[in-house]
Amino acid sequence: MNTELTQEANIDEPHLRLDRSDWDEIYIIGDVHGCRATLERLLGATEPTRNDLVVFVGDLVRKGPDSKGVLDLVRSHPNYHTVRGNNEQKLVDGRKSIATLTEDDLNYLDSLPVVISWDDAIVVHGGIDHRKPFAEHTLTELLNTRSLVPDASYERPYWFETRRESPRVFFGHTVLAEPFTSEYAVGLDTGCVYGGQLTAYDYRGQQLIAVEPPETYQSRSADSIVEPR
Repeated sequence: MNTELTQEANIDEPHLRLDRSDWDEIYIIGDVHGCRATLERLLGATEPTRNDLVVFVGDLVRKGPDSKGVLDLVRSHPNYHTVRGNNEQKLVDGRKSIATLTEDDLNYLDSLPVVISWDDAIVVHGGIDHRKPFAEHTLTELLNTRSLVPDASYERPYWFETRRESPRVFFGHTVLAEPFTSEYAVGLDTGCVYGGQLTAYDYRGQQLIAVEPPETYQSRSADSIVEPR
């Protein structure tokens, strides 16, 4: 399979470029947040083979009960790839810690690309501000962009609701009451750690696949769960 980690493609942050023709099926999965049991349910529903590509939008870790288990599962499959999320970055920077993670796990998180792309798709954790060139985005912006209002988080307009250009961006980070899908963006964080579903997008089938978590691990205020428009 052709995989290349590069700092090209109009962005200074580490970028993994893939070729969709290398894979039979492609699944993009929303924020897992340490919920291994829920992830196993979703993988059971999608049934990816070694010839299928599975891409995660970041935030594999923190908040849920088994961050180590999620990392072990993802790392054990060479056809599974993930971008770095803001929660991975917090561990890399030392702002947060998880006792069960090894030094090798932390090195793996530090090695993760910030961008994964192929042909007509880009995967980032937070988002892209289409009002400026992709090359001008910082690491913080790619991991955390949500609102287009300066210094705001949950105030409209959101970048994904106003994006009107290709390529299509698959993202997480913003907790959604239901998946967001448009021609230009697909949001997949449906809050599985907060009792919502864990959602995947079947790229070739152009459909959503979702499973319920076995339990709710954290509470979240309703005003920080977005009803997409």
